[in-house]
Amino acid sequence: MGWTCQHDQAGYCKLLKIPCQPGTKGCTINKNAEGIVFSTGDFEADKKQLEEEKQQIDFAKLAREN
Repeated sequence: MGWTCQHDQAGYCKLLKIPCQPGTKGCTINKNAEGIVFSTGDFEADKKQLEEEKQQIDFAKLAREN
């Protein structure tokens, strides 16, 4: 899925006044971003990160949900 940001100007964020990095703290695309995954561009690194996140279980969150 692709996206465009109203603050992106040729790879520069006009809102944060830094080079565009989707998902950065303060980025508008990061609001309500649960379920959104930002790629590093390295498939193997992304796959490893996803596997590590799956292994970490937040038992406090599970207790609150049930």
